[in-house]
Amino acid sequence: MSDELHEFFLDLHIHIGRTQGNQPVKITASRDLTFFEIIREAGERKGIEIIGIIDAVSPPVLQEIEQFVADGVLTELAGGGYDYEGKTTLLLGAEVETSGPQGGAAHFGVWMRDIATMRIFSDWLGERVTNRVLSSQRARCTSFELQQKCTELGGLFIINHVFTPHKSVLGNCVSRVSEMVDLKHLTAIELGLSSDSELADLFSEHHDITFVSNSDAHSLAKIGREYNKVRLAAPTFDEVKKALLRTEGRAVTANYGLEPKLGKYHRTFCAACDTVLDTERIESLQCPACGSKKIVRGVHDRILSIADRQEPVHPPHRPPYHYQIPLDFIPKVGKRTIDKLLDHFGTEMNVLHRATEEQIAEVVGARIAHDIARARRGELPISVGGGGIYGKILT
Repeated sequence: MSDELHEFFLDLHIHIGRTQGNQPVKITASRDLTFFEIIREAGERKGIEIIGIIDAVSPPVLQEIEQFVADGVLTELAGGGYDYEGKTTLLLGAEVETSGPQGGAAHFGVWMRDIATMRIFSDWLGERVTNRVLSSQRARCTSFELQQKCTELGGLFIINHVFTPHKSVLGNCVSRVSEMVDLKHLTAIELGLSSDSELADLFSEHHDITFVSNSDAHSLAKIGREYNKVRLAAPTFDEVKKALLRTEGRAVTANYGLEPKLGKYHRTFCAACDTVLDTERIESLQCPACGSKKIVRGVHDRILSIADRQEPVHPPHRPPYHYQIPLDFIPKVGKRTIDKLLDHFGTEMNVLHRATEEQIAEVVGARIAHDIARARRGELPISVGGGGIYGKILT
């Protein structure tokens, strides 16, 4: 393998809705999220060069992938992972839920190098969950036991969507990640919707940990909503592992994610009066507007209540975090407009990163091109999201 390094786009967290045989895998995911549709969407429309299928631990999904390899649709790579037509590398992942030490629950991401290793992990996990076919099942083990098994098998171990109000380590379980994982064997922290490096670096124990931004896609359109740029010698499992651990010159060189204000859980939300409480710092779990306690604590407010720093301190290895507004969030950019852009420029990554405003205007007009350019520069006005409802671009 050449040691010449190149940059690739990486999205490690994509769900499977159903198998080819129509068997449900991730209940809350779209039925269109089948394995082949995902890998085709990522490679041919999105331009994401490395993807992680987070439900590959499910036996029928693993069997499908194995069949695609046997049929020559996928090719096993010497450095781990599976190639699809030279366009996209597939990495095999699992999302596992464990209980918090004092209540709550958290999701963790585990990725394995190949089918054989994932099958070993699938069998181990199958003895600890009620339904091993379904994604994100609560496992009868601690987060430390899960991490130990992943480490033993040489996998990647990542804390998923670390701050979200539901199913996350810092969102609803503990105030420090070290209460649920061994930092020495933690591969990375996934920031998730509604947060960014500015917020995550308010915690001193995150100083040596790599941050990743992944889509957690529950539909085809959301693939690549958040993603990373990584510097590798080749798009393989081994190289991604080196990048996340920052060894041999490999690294995450950029995180791309939603402007946090657009995230579904950025600010605290009152379910009683349907109000996003974004005008002040929310300390209590009672709505200042109506007095109700039907509160969904926002990521922003949760972080400010548990962080041990007043201002973020970014370590030298921390890459820039680019606020990205996906095409389908921009007003008047619907499916037909996106199809027209992709027909002309090839992939969404080309539209978002490589095409000039003038080139885009030639395809879809000056107004939309100007808004896409403003989105790149972070100039579009935003209404804040909360309580499971995305923020919006204001026109």
